[in-house]
Amino acid sequence: MLRTRLWMGAILIGVAVLLLLEDRWFAPWFPILYVCFFGATLLASRELLNLLPEDVRPCEWLTMTCVLVVMAMNWWPAFQATRDGPPGLGVWDMIGLLTAASIIATILREMWLFQGPSRITIRVGLVAFILFYLGVLPSFLAQLRWLPDDHATIALALAVFVPKGNDIGAYFTGKFLTGRILGRHKMTPLLSPKKTWQGLIGGMIVSAGVAIGINQFWPVLPGGILGSIAFGLCVGTAGVLGDLAESLIKRDLQTKDTSRSVPGFGGVLDVVDSLLFAAPVVYLWFRFFV
Repeated sequence: MLRTRLWMGAILIGVAVLLLLEDRWFAPWFPILYVCFFGATLLASRELLNLLPEDVRPCEWLTMTCVLVVMAMNWWPAFQATRDGPPGLGVWDMIGLLTAASIIATILREMWLFQGPSRITIRVGLVAFILFYLGVLPSFLAQLRWLPDDHATIALALAVFVPKGNDIGAYFTGKFLTGRILGRHKMTPLLSPKKTWQGLIGGMIVSAGVAIGINQFWPVLPGGILGSIAFGLCVGTAGVLGDLAESLIKRDLQTKDTSRSVPGFGGVLDVVDSLLFAAPVVYLWFRFFV
């Protein structure tokens, strides 16, 4: 298991680095990022839908289409840069409008097919949740690409490697140190039994270290080392909450992994769960503090 995690993790890190370094040359459309976002969103949406009980599972093709349309709106700035788009409509306006339109489309479909009570309210609610969880939250990560040129790549790197550094630090601290040196005190025994307070501390240390390291080479975060530590701790905390949020979904649906598509990690959603909560924190940090 550990060996599989190591080689698969190395591949994922290599893909992330390649994406960050190469895609910036294809502004303003960023096609490599586009393909990666659409692929990950498509797979994660399908994984989540497949976990749901059949009697409350929303229409798969409609839900996935709605999520992908919402994700496509992240490229609205590219459209406006190359064509004359409607004035006054920003990317978040378009994302909000299409999210609302997607929920309305789901309701209209249920109205058209209605033949009696069949847990319709739950299905519509699940569509709204999936649109937010796998449409709106990833949009914060995508929007980092349209920050000013000297910030975009570094912001994306921080949004990916700080929460993932937390995952790695927590995993190795929990696996190799807690039982032998520091003891083992479970953090969330029911929600995520393998997580310990010692692993959380180890993860936070790595998050802060990654933020410091990236900011030393490409200084964009204000406040020097202290500012980098604050950023790392905030984003690391958000990443942990994102991981626990996905654990909540899996525990409620009584499954260990969302799928087996990523060896050693489970499914695509198991890989990106921490990024979903970390991305809004990074986006807001760069919008208000950088």
